[in-house]
Amino acid sequence: MSRKVILTIAPTGGMGTKEQTPHLPVTPQEIADDVVACWEAGASVAAIHARRPDGLATCDPAVYSEINRLVRKRSDIVLNNSTGGGVHGDLPVQLNDDLWELNWQERIRGLDGVGAEMCTLDSHTVTASFGGRELLVTTTPRRSRWLAEQMQARGIKPEWEVFSLAHILQDLTTLCAEGLDVAPYFVNIVLGGEKGFQGALPYTPKILQLMVDHLPAGAIFNVSGIGPAQLPATTHALLLGGHIRVGLEDNLYYARGELATNLQLTQRAVRIITELGLEVATPTEAREMMGLRQLEAVPA
Repeated sequence: MSRKVILTIAPTGGMGTKEQTPHLPVTPQEIADDVVACWEAGASVAAIHARRPDGLATCDPAVYSEINRLVRKRSDIVLNNSTGGGVHGDLPVQLNDDLWELNWQERIRGLDGVGAEMCTLDSHTVTASFGGRELLVTTTPRRSRWLAEQMQARGIKPEWEVFSLAHILQDLTTLCAEGLDVAPYFVNIVLGGEKGFQGALPYTPKILQLMVDHLPAGAIFNVSGIGPAQLPATTHALLLGGHIRVGLEDNLYYARGELATNLQLTQRAVRIITELGLEVATPTEAREMMGLRQLEAVPA
């Protein structure tokens, strides 16, 4: 029996804009349409970021709820809402002339999106450099614990976001060992973001292997590659026994100079998975693999 692979589509993210690519979905309807098309192509999980009417980032739970409603009306894909937010829109708060911070109170509103089965948990603090700004993405140990407690209380599964080895060995491992998540722990290893995030690591085969080798017992891992790292990092992840994420959140291009669509990136990932003799997990199978509750009613 071939191994099942959880394929996540991340259609929007919190950084890209329509000015960079017309293919980026930003309205609830655009996001839902892209997610459903990718689900029909084989995607198991949707990693959702919300946007305001002007296309910039927000964590407004009403927007998340509308996206989730529109997606769930047409598919049974797993819904994963972000608590990371984005680098523009409602999130940045100026601290002084040189430094900004992503608003913590705004970020955590993503927990309240109706229909979320999972939420991202960035259990670390990094500095993001975008648009000439340096922005603190501050998730202290106390905040990490609070997020884990809130997700556990709400029946939401964390997707642990890790950009470096320290992110695995510190809060993730500590909080899981304390029972604030239940195995299998779903860990998203993000590589290739070193130019935008201080403390993030590039993708190399040795770096990915090192991070996989240090995952806590009971973890299953997913790999996201930023920009040109997306294709080699996700392919390598499959060879290591992991799961993968693709989409315009991480990578705007299909090839050098050729803008991608979310559907194109999903279809290519499905081809690679199947050419390697593996199978894409259905949402039902993905829920079972991650320890999520199954849907009571599956859309026709």
